Amino acid sequence: MRVARREFLGSAVLLATAGRASAAADENLDYRDGVLRWPGGLARAAGGRAGVSANKKEGDGATPAGTFALVSAFFRADRMSPPRSGLPLRALLPSDAWVDDPVDPNYNRLVSLPYPGHTEPLWLDDPVYDLLVVIGYNMAPVVPGSGSAIFLHIARPDFSPTAGCVAVEREVLVGLMPLLGPASAIAIRM
Repeated sequence: MRVARREFLGSAVLLATAGRASAAADENLDYRDGVLRWPGGLARAAGGRAGVSANKKEGDGATPAGTFALVSAFFRADRMSPPRSGLPLRALLPSDAWVDDPVDPNYNRLVSLPYPGHTEPLWLDDPVYDLLVVIGYNMAPVVPGSGSAIFLHIARPDFSPTAGCVAVEREVLVGLMPLLGPASAIAIRM
């Protein structure tokens, strides 16, 4: 495992990064107060503009509180090589989008564009979705209006708040990918 020394919130911390074997990849993540932690590391993270909520609603800008499976991951093959990971991984397509309309029967699901309902495109000009992990929030069962498209993705350079996702630096997310597998989860705490 490669370990990097980085400055974080004014003090040096150690981050475990890529290089660890992915055969036993099932690390759990923990997000609270702008920090994402995992066994052996931590990193600055951005959350929803409305903070963390135990009562998430579509469009409220909150990150949902709870513990959720990490379901799968997507990456932009035109911008990066596929990262090693134990999660199901697929290259994004320009037609990929996520349904965010609570009255749509495909609410909180991946669809292809063109699509008749309202969606959030996943193929963006900026790099925030160059690599994203689907957080299994509101998926089994899907409850209309309880929130959609909750991802772990790349943060903007200024760590501006998200619309409800958790976001970290690109190098941190790339380094986490080999640590994640089918039993990985994220705890999002208030």
